[in-house]
Amino acid sequence: LVDGKLDVFAAKGATIWYKNLLKGNISIEYEIWVVDSGGTYDRISDMNAFWMASDPASPDSLLYRDGKFSSYDNLQLYYAGVGGHANTFTRFRKYHGNGTKPVMKVYTDDNHLLTGNTFYQVRITIINGIVCYFLNNRLYWKYEDKHPYTQGYFGFRTTMSHQKIDNFRVYQIIRANSLLNNCRNR
Repeated sequence: LVDGKLDVFAAKGATIWYKNLLKGNISIEYEIWVVDSGGTYDRISDMNAFWMASDPASPDSLLYRDGKFSSYDNLQLYYAGVGGHANTFTRFRKYHGNGTKPVMKVYTDDNHLLTGNTFYQVRITIINGIVCYFLNNRLYWKYEDKHPYTQGYFGFRTTMSHQKIDNFRVYQIIRANSLLNNCRNR
């Protein structure tokens, strides 16, 4: 931690896992800054996240991996890759735990890529099988999953970058109607 913020310098691929198992309808919120100030790992790329991640072979266990991106292929999870591959695309995937991880939606336009030294607010909601990902209150993805993941772990994922993360919060959603309407109306 630096000045109360998680300050991530990633020379290679890395995931920082939240240690608590998440279950049911939830909202995950945090603020993130992709640093571009000339430092060794300052690179505008890979502001990524895994959520509802589990290992089908051991669904309630913590997820230890070596950081190599392919080491996550056998997990079940949702994945947001914002500014992936040196900030050339932004995509959403669902990993099925058997090596298949189809891209559900991809963007390549500048409006969906990262800008260095920019403050981003992320909100991810999972409500009754509807997965929504917001960046700065703008809906990037809404995915109505017929076979949703209802529990798992959250992880910040990046590679070769420098990011600062603050105000990480997870909420259990009790009354889902207003949040579902928010996701549907955008």
